[in-house]
Amino acid sequence: MYVWMLGLILVIVLITLGLPIAFSMATIGFLGLVFIIGIEPSLAMIGQIFFDNGMNYTLSILPLFLLMGNFVVKAGLADDLYSAANAWLRHKKGGLAMATIIACGGFSSVCGSSLATAATMAKIALPSMKKFGYPDSLATGAIAAGGTLGILIPPSMILVIYGIITSQDIGQLFLAGIIPGLLGITGYILAIKISIFFNKNSFKTQSNLSFIKKIKSLKGVIGILSLFFIVMGGIYTGVFTATEAGGVGAFGSLLIVIIKKKFSIKSFSETLIETAKVTTMLFFLLFGAIIFSNFINLAGLPNDLKNFLSLFNFNLFTLLIGIFILYLILGMILESLSMMMLTVPIFYPLVQEMGGNLIWFGILVVVAVEISLITPPIGLNVHVLKTIVKDKVSLRTIFIGVSPFVAMDIIRIIILLLIPGITLFLPNSVIP
Repeated sequence: MYVWMLGLILVIVLITLGLPIAFSMATIGFLGLVFIIGIEPSLAMIGQIFFDNGMNYTLSILPLFLLMGNFVVKAGLADDLYSAANAWLRHKKGGLAMATIIACGGFSSVCGSSLATAATMAKIALPSMKKFGYPDSLATGAIAAGGTLGILIPPSMILVIYGIITSQDIGQLFLAGIIPGLLGITGYILAIKISIFFNKNSFKTQSNLSFIKKIKSLKGVIGILSLFFIVMGGIYTGVFTATEAGGVGAFGSLLIVIIKKKFSIKSFSETLIETAKVTTMLFFLLFGAIIFSNFINLAGLPNDLKNFLSLFNFNLFTLLIGIFILYLILGMILESLSMMMLTVPIFYPLVQEMGGNLIWFGILVVVAVEISLITPPIGLNVHVLKTIVKDKVSLRTIFIGVSPFVAMDIIRIIILLLIPGITLFLPNSVIP
C-alpha cells in the first residue's frame, strides 16, 4: 500500500473517532514524515513550519476579519439588513424569503461566517415568515441556503485559508468571490420563485410601501454598505492590501458598534476573547494541514495521482468534475472546513500543473463546499438551524426545503466551470 494512502485512511479514522482534524492531520503528518525522513529532520521541519507561519504577516488577516465579523454581529446589523430588504420586497409573493436571501448576502459581506449568518438570520427572519404562512420547508431552506453565502462573499475565512495554503493573493480571491456570490443570490431567489410555483400553499403578502419609505429603510444599512465598499474598493484600487483591509474593516465595524450605541467594556472584551479563541483554532487547523501536506507531497501523492489520471486521459475539466463529485461524497461525512483542509493540499498542485488558474479553482472549491453545508446527512448549516428551531421543524423538512437551492448551486458551479471569465473578471481588472 502507498504510504500516503495509509496516511489518508488513518486521518479519516482519527476524525471519525472524534479527534479534532487539526490534531489528526498533525499527528499522522508527523508520523509519516518520521517514516520518510527520520525523527530529527521531522522535528526540525515542524518547528520551522510553526515559526515561519506563526510569524507570517499575511496570517494577521485572520484575526482582523474575524474581529470585523464579530463586531458586526454585536452591532445588530442583520436586523437592519433584513428590514431594508423586506421594505423593498414585502409586497411580492415569497418576498420575505427573497428578503432573507438578500439580507444573508449583505450580512455575509462583512461577517465571513456561514454558521453565524445562518444562526443570526434564523432568529430574525423565521418568525416573520411563520407569521405570514410560509411553509416550514421554504422558510428554513431559504435561511440555511442563504447562510452558505458567508463563505464566498468577501471577506471569507475559507478564502483566506485557501489563499494561505496555496500561496495565492487573498485580495484577488476576495474580488473573485464577488460575482459568483451575486450569481448565488440570483439563483437562490429564482429557487424561491420555483418553490412557490410548485407549492399549493397560499402566501400572505404585505402592502407595498411608498418609494420614500423604501429609501428611508436604507438608512440602517448605510454603515454596512460603506464598510464593504471601503474594504473591497481599497483592495480593488490598490490603496491597501488585503491584510490592511482587515485592519480598516475591524476599525470601521468598531465605529459602527459605537455609533449604534452597542458598545460596552464587557461586550468589547467578550468580542476580543471570542476572536482570539477562533483564531487559535484556525491557526492549529492551518498548521496541521501544512504538516500533513508536506507528508503527502514527500510520500509522492501528486506524482502517483498524475500517473493514475494519465492512464484515463483525464484533462483539467474531467479532473475538476471528479473533484466536485468527491466533495459531494465527502460532504456527507465531513464538515466544510475539515473537508477543505484535507483535500486542497492534495488537489491544487494537480490543478496548477494541468494549467488551471488557482484563483478560479479556489472559488469553485468554495462553491462546492457551500453545497456540502446544506446536503444530508451532515449539512452543518441545516444542523445549526435545527438547534435554533428545536422540535418545531423536523430535520427532514429542512433538507427538503434546501433541495431547490442545492439544484441552483449545482447549476452555478457548472456555469463557473465552463466560463472562468465570470470568476476572473474582477481580479484581472484590478488596478495595479
